[in-house]
Amino acid sequence: MLAKILVPVRGDGMGKTVMRHAAALAHLHKAHVTVAHCRAKPEDMFPYSTLLPAFASETIKAQAAELADQEEEALREAIHETARALDLVETETPDGTSASVQFIEEFGRMGDIIKHHGRLADLVVTPKPNRDRNLGTNALKSALFQTGRPVLMCPPSDEVAPDFSTHVAIGWNGSLEAARTVALTMDIVAKADRVSILAVGSGEPHGATAEELVQYYRLRGKSADVHRFDSRKPGTALLEKSEAIGAGLLIMGAYGHSHERETLFGGNTQTVVDQAKIPVVLAH
Repeated sequence: MLAKILVPVRGDGMGKTVMRHAAALAHLHKAHVTVAHCRAKPEDMFPYSTLLPAFASETIKAQAAELADQEEEALREAIHETARALDLVETETPDGTSASVQFIEEFGRMGDIIKHHGRLADLVVTPKPNRDRNLGTNALKSALFQTGRPVLMCPPSDEVAPDFSTHVAIGWNGSLEAARTVALTMDIVAKADRVSILAVGSGEPHGATAEELVQYYRLRGKSADVHRFDSRKPGTALLEKSEAIGAGLLIMGAYGHSHERETLFGGNTQTVVDQAKIPVVLAH
């Protein structure tokens, strides 16, 4: 059962996008959404190399704290307004009978907040990174590598279809990352009306086949169809195939190679992260 969804936010303008995606899943699964505002400590806002007189340092810290208070108040009101618009019941004691939400504030760095709260969440929801503006990369990286949980990456969108997760595409190549992702996303797949397996190439040597994955789902009460394709650019092909079959959500294993290697030299996961126009669930 998908019961707890973590949505880490800060004042980067992406709060509504991730909230819309989280709310759609929360209504489908009667889940509880925990919105965690990551608020930087005033001392963390200083460059490490900056040396200032004590009075100047205290003045700047006070100003930073005041600005942070203003940002916190504005963000909290925006989240409450969004929650009401998305029909989420605000509560700190969810009972699993309806979609609900609570807002918490944490001091510290985004990665630390995600690590703390993400390990006991069923899903972590982050915005698609904007590498041109250097936004969101650390949040996605922390969610993937520090929580051990699946991560829903949301593309920017003013409107999110409430049924976006009812047709899911599964990127499958028999790899360890793909197999682990399948196991971690059974709750999402269980609520889908259609499951399409996108089998890339011949798969990993000695890895499970797409037909065996069909049987795995069948044992759990889900039928799945298989779409095979070959491509020299599997990441791009996965996105194109997902769009062609009308899937609203892509599920795939992430970073078979290291994040740094794929970022520098390119890789299937990094291609999907950079190019995705639909929400994608990733797990490492």
